Amino acid sequence: MESPLGIALSSSGEDAIAREIMVSSAHLDNDTPIGTAYETEWTASQIISGSYHRVALQFPDELLHVSVPIYRDLRARLPVTVELYVLADTTYGSCCVDEVAAQHVDSDAVVHYGHTCLSPTSRLPVIYVFGQRPVDGDLCAEALLKGSGLETKPTGPVLLLCDLTGIQYENLETIASKLKTRLPLATTLVVPRIQRVARPQATSFSLDASPSERQPEEEKPPLKDEGSHDHRYTLPPGIEIGDCTILYVGGEGLALSNLLMTHSANDVWSFDPGTGTVKLESGRTNKMLMRRYAMVQKARDADVFGILIGTLGVAQYLPMIKRIREQLTRAQKKVYTVSVGKLNPSKLANFMEIECFVLVACPENSVIDSKDFLRPIVTPFELEIVLQSEPNWTGRYLLDFERVLTESKDGNGVKKIEGSDEEDSDRPTFSLMTGTYRYAKKYGKPTGDEPHVDITALSLRSKDDTVARFMDSAAGEYLQGRTFQGLERRLGQDAPSTLEQGRSGIARGYGEDNSCNERNSDTRHVNQ
Repeated sequence: MESPLGIALSSSGEDAIAREIMVSSAHLDNDTPIGTAYETEWTASQIISGSYHRVALQFPDELLHVSVPIYRDLRARLPVTVELYVLADTTYGSCCVDEVAAQHVDSDAVVHYGHTCLSPTSRLPVIYVFGQRPVDGDLCAEALLKGSGLETKPTGPVLLLCDLTGIQYENLETIASKLKTRLPLATTLVVPRIQRVARPQATSFSLDASPSERQPEEEKPPLKDEGSHDHRYTLPPGIEIGDCTILYVGGEGLALSNLLMTHSANDVWSFDPGTGTVKLESGRTNKMLMRRYAMVQKARDADVFGILIGTLGVAQYLPMIKRIREQLTRAQKKVYTVSVGKLNPSKLANFMEIECFVLVACPENSVIDSKDFLRPIVTPFELEIVLQSEPNWTGRYLLDFERVLTESKDGNGVKKIEGSDEEDSDRPTFSLMTGTYRYAKKYGKPTGDEPHVDITALSLRSKDDTVARFMDSAAGEYLQGRTFQGLERRLGQDAPSTLEQGRSGIARGYGEDNSCNERNSDTRHVNQ
């Protein structure tokens, strides 16, 4: 009789196809119709008013089970001239708009469903649908006031922020109105602007509140924005972000973690609508920043860097990549550009010669916990600190492309500190990670010398067919030090073999593999 192991190895795959997948829909009210929960009527009106003819519907993995009902509902509300396409398995993070996949179908707009970082796009307009979830405004306001003690003790301005997963602007306005009636009269409450329809912005991260409120570029009021892109707020005159107490409505996630890191000087109280609990989150901010500072120290020991492409749709990502390459070239570091889609340790382990990666991605996907990766992964702002001759970090943290680029242009970043004397460039530096002094390797020409020619398409082989060191090739140098450098070619040493007929069929049963065919036949009889 066939063993269970043999049956499993020779399965027809029918079980995998017929398997039921359990999908959790706890983030929405089960009694709410799909069309109401995901605002299909409002979405259809935005598509019609925007005169879009080919629209991509982007869903994260956790919302794929509602993609077909939403598609059918929208199809019934839209003219026949409007084409709809469902996008899944995003190229990078699901919180970003996948403009690459949308352009494959030549779409002229994207409807993004679920949680989003609201990073501005560079090519296509976007309609955001978060998914409605009932939130008890009275309970939320009562819990926040009681937990934080803002109702009884004098405090400065209060900033109300939220996670955008199922929490609508109407819910936030309800919570804000309840808070205003309970807070002291002298307390200023700042409520963010949540954008639902965004136009592509190739040159700036500034977002308008709505298409009807768009103003000419020169007439836009400047925003004192100290946070990440998913929360835009305007502080009243005379109020600084450091004076504010932040109230956050939402559960644990990357949005909250990034909020804590970018607002390390603020008290942050969170209310989780799922559990109804309130707690002070800012107590763990220092520990998070200490981990990032340790990552910066690891990166300071690197001489070969890889620029990881983590987005192809967020505005300003190309100027950011150019800026990083200029910084590393000026510091005589070797630079490679790597695009591997969604990151995992196995992919990056293939680039053994790269000693540190710089990730260019949206704010929510920029901070990577590198303990599972072989090499450290830092953000563009952390790279500014890495390249300083004397690292000086006050705890201020940025995830905003626009602000990092602006400060670099103003000379507030590495550019200002890199002007060290030529005689000090060869000094050994002390590594806090190893506790020893080290000499940095130099790649390329120093600033002011003749331009460095970057050889990327050519390689040089010696007479014995081994890769030789060619100018500043860090990869070639690393390959020379490896014991295994690829299969031996042995040209002219072995006689050519005769051609033989290969196998045919599929991997679980080739045509000439009779034993496998018999086992598959027995398996079918057992299953019956």
